[in-house]
Amino acid sequence: MEKTQKPSLLVVSAHAADFVWRAGGAVALYSERGYRVKVVCLSYGERGESAKMWKQPNMTLPKVKAARHEEAAKAADILGAEIAFLDIGDYPMRVSDEVLYKLVDIYRELRPEFVLSHSLHDPYNFDHPLATHVAQEARIIAQAHGHNPEQAVIGAPPVLLYEPHQPEQCNWKPDVLLDISSVWEKKKAAFETMNAQEHLWEYYTRVALQRGVQASRNSSRSIKYGEGYQRVFPQVCGEFS
Repeated sequence: MEKTQKPSLLVVSAHAADFVWRAGGAVALYSERGYRVKVVCLSYGERGESAKMWKQPNMTLPKVKAARHEEAAKAADILGAEIAFLDIGDYPMRVSDEVLYKLVDIYRELRPEFVLSHSLHDPYNFDHPLATHVAQEARIIAQAHGHNPEQAVIGAPPVLLYEPHQPEQCNWKPDVLLDISSVWEKKKAAFETMNAQEHLWEYYTRVALQRGVQASRNSSRSIKYGEGYQRVFPQVCGEFS
């Protein structure tokens, strides 16, 4: 299989809104740079992350899923990304081999330059580290010559973990601070489509401002808005930067 013409970015999100809060800036930034960006949502977050909707009268699971689908699709469009929904449920989330192999196929078709997903630990939400486990397992299988040997294997795209809701409790420490100031308005517009989680709009604005301050203090640049990431694997380079 030939390499995708455009460089690409893969985002594996446990729930339909997670990628917006945590990686919306990266998605918008790399889309503007000409990358093909694909977001894979394992679940709609229909049980555990849609409390506002369940408080409405006569609410049903199909209605919640449809609303979360619409919100996430609109957000992805604002950010410049493709989006796919695997709809495997949440609270609890369970991943079958069939779903795992679907993600492997996405890796081999997209051939991403790098991958974004959740923290490796999260005692508040088991779906989040599960999503990252699946993203990494699919990455390993996509590298295996014995899996569907008629397909070309992928290389070793770096995996970066975006910020959890309570990083101190999740053993998450940022070692990459990304300047998203130029695309902040896109990220803000994207998360304001998430009506089911309106209570998080202000919170993630504060997070972006805080990471922006930290990014400025760790550079010679004036940065207003930032996103934090933690690398899983060592950075490979020819010189320090």
